[in-house]
Amino acid sequence: MDNKDNLLFSDFFTVKDIDKDGKKFDRVSRIGARSENYDMELTLDINSELYPLDHGDRFTLVLASSLSLGSAQNPDKSETNWRTVVSGSDRSLADDYEYVMYGRIYRFDDSAGSKVSAFVSFGGLLMCLEGESHHLQNLSISESIYLLLRR
Repeated sequence: MDNKDNLLFSDFFTVKDIDKDGKKFDRVSRIGARSENYDMELTLDINSELYPLDHGDRFTLVLASSLSLGSAQNPDKSETNWRTVVSGSDRSLADDYEYVMYGRIYRFDDSAGSKVSAFVSFGGLLMCLEGESHHLQNLSISESIYLLLRR
């Protein structure tokens, strides 16, 4: 099965800093990371109790429109219920990752010249992914996406 239709972005990142402006919540850390292939900057809030990361840790980050391993089953890129996909007997993209969040792209900022920033909220945990616009061309405002991480 081919899941390339579902993948919106993928790269390897290395953690540069953790909570550089201080820790604001007990179980949440804000990490800063840099990508290896696309020269992207990442700021990401994670549940540090569930998925602790340290300086220098390397991880894969994937943004996907669906957890389905098949090619886009739903042409409108929406899933009926993410819990059905995760708890069902069929394998999903989530099975290959250690940390998964579901959220919505709420803003783009292109005021920094050729760089663009995509902002995503995962139920209060935030992400900002910044880099050349052509690396983020598959993302759309108000789109629901999955973030998947693994070391």
